[in-house]
Formats: sequence, structure tokens, C-alpha cells
Amino acid sequence: MKRRSFIRNTSVFAGSLAAAKLFSKSAQAQDLKELNFGIISTESQANQKPIWEPFIAAMSEEIGIPVKAFYATQYAGVIEAMRFGQVQLAWLGGKSYIEANKIADAEVFAQTVNSDGTKGYVSHLIMNKNNPKLAQAKEMGGDKFVVQNAPELTFAFNETNSTSGYLVPSYYVFAQNGVNPKDAFKRLIFSGNHEATALAVANNQVDVATNNSESLSRLGTTNPQARENIEVIWTSVLIPSDPIAWRADLSEDLKTKLKDFFYNYKDSAVLEPLEWQGFAPAADNVWNPIRELDIGEKILAIQANDNLSQTDKDKQIAELNEQLATIK
Repeated sequence: MKRRSFIRNTSVFAGSLAAAKLFSKSAQAQDLKELNFGIISTESQANQKPIWEPFIAAMSEEIGIPVKAFYATQYAGVIEAMRFGQVQLAWLGGKSYIEANKIADAEVFAQTVNSDGTKGYVSHLIMNKNNPKLAQAKEMGGDKFVVQNAPELTFAFNETNSTSGYLVPSYYVFAQNGVNPKDAFKRLIFSGNHEATALAVANNQVDVATNNSESLSRLGTTNPQARENIEVIWTSVLIPSDPIAWRADLSEDLKTKLKDFFYNYKDSAVLEPLEWQGFAPAADNVWNPIRELDIGEKILAIQANDNLSQTDKDKQIAELNEQLATIK
């Protein structure tokens, strides 16, 4: 992916959470007796645990020390646990990774490979297939429909650390159209994970919600009736598939063992429920487009903020453009 290909051409580039209190002491990474593996909350723990535990057990056996899964109720829980040394390894999304890289000493070494061999996924806007406004949404294009009809709609994001459930639609659907979703809708909610946004649409609790191709595929397995009730009305550009990251202060010996495990693990019986065929080596710059997108969304939000003077806008935008220029 070429640099900035993830962000459409736009003039914008010209011009601790409560969970943190639970983790107050850093782990001694060189003397680990147990490895905690963080798992972001894309769906309920009840659904995640059965598909993750066989993989966790295989990792534990291969690297020679016990591995314990850490299921957080919010993405930020994994980031903060990693920040304070209580999680040493994690499966993250793109946006949560760049945040963990900034504040939690996270260092990527692998990315997931989908069952079809691809290394990417897409964000969606979804509606209930029986929603009386669905035909209009599909005819107009889902993004245009949402922007033009926002005052009459109820809308659900995943959460603010989600790439496909917040960052991507925030930029492409709202920020590029000068719309602040916090003010635009009849009702706006943050449901917390992809499963929850999907069920909110399937059960007619909201008109439109964010989701992604991976989670909708997974929903077809865990709740096929709900999936049958959902229609996709908008699809984003391709997003890099999910990073696997460790804390940079892990011992080199443990890092080598983890690389050997992830790069060579091919047990389809364990991986298929996760909808992966394996893992590929990956460098930090794979997620530079996410960093650029995050900065672009912030710049557009500043430009649209009527509470800031032009001098303050110019200063903040200049600082963000300086950050953008350092991404290589």
C-alpha cells in the first residue's frame, strides 16, 4: 500500500481510563513466569473464549511458559494493561495498536492472515433489512444517506479505539463531509463492540451502525438469524489486517520463541474459528496509513470547530501536519 493511499486526496493535509487504576506496577519482563495475552473486545467474552482458548493453549505449550488470556470489556483495557506491564502480548486493531505503540511500549511483529490469504478487511455501515429507509439508503449510497438524514436517524459506533467501528467511518463518512456525529443524529450511542452494534441493528434498536467484514462473517456463525437481518449499505477502502504486538521490553529469547510460534502455526482446526489461516511477519509501518487517517480526522475536526479561533486552528493544524510529516 502506497503511503497515504488509505486517505483520499484532501486539502486538509496542506493547510487514562478507570481501568488504568487497576494496573499500577510494571511486570519484570525479563523474568516472566507467565505471559498475559490481551484480546480486544470485538464481541462478548462468552463468544470469544471458546475460539481463543485452544490457540492460547497451543502457544503456551510451544513457548514453554503458561499463557493466560486477558479479555477486556473495552479496547482501552488492553492498552492500559499493556502500558502497566500486566499484558505482555496482544491482538489489537490498527487504531488500538498505534495508541498502544505511543503509550504502552507496544511493538508489532506479526499480522493476521485471513482464511482466503488476504491481509485486510473493510469497515461497513449497516441497517436492518426491514428498515423502511433501506431502499433509499442503498439508492443514495449509505454514506450520503446517513449524512443527509442524520437528524432523523439513530446511530451506533463501536468505541473510539476501534479502527473499523469508529476511526474509518468517522473520517470518510463524517469528517470529510464536515459533519460532527456527536451533534448530527437524533440519538448517538457507543455500543462497545462489533457484536453489540450488529445486534442493535438486527433488533431494530438503531437505524444505522458501524461494523466490519470480519465481524459480520463471524456473526453468521454465532448468530445467523441476526446476520440474516442485516444489510450492508456502505463499504470502506481496505484496512490492514490486525496486528499482533508485544511489549518491547520482553527478552530476546522470548521474542524469538513467539516469532517461531506465530510465523509457523498452521493448525486449521484452531485457526478456522478465528477466521485466519495464520500469521505473517509485519513491521510497524504497515499501520502508517492508520496513523495518517487518525491525524486527518483530527485536522478535519479542528477545521470544523467553531469554538476555536482561526489562530488556534492554524496552530493545532500545523502541529498535526508536523506529526504527519514524520510518518514514513
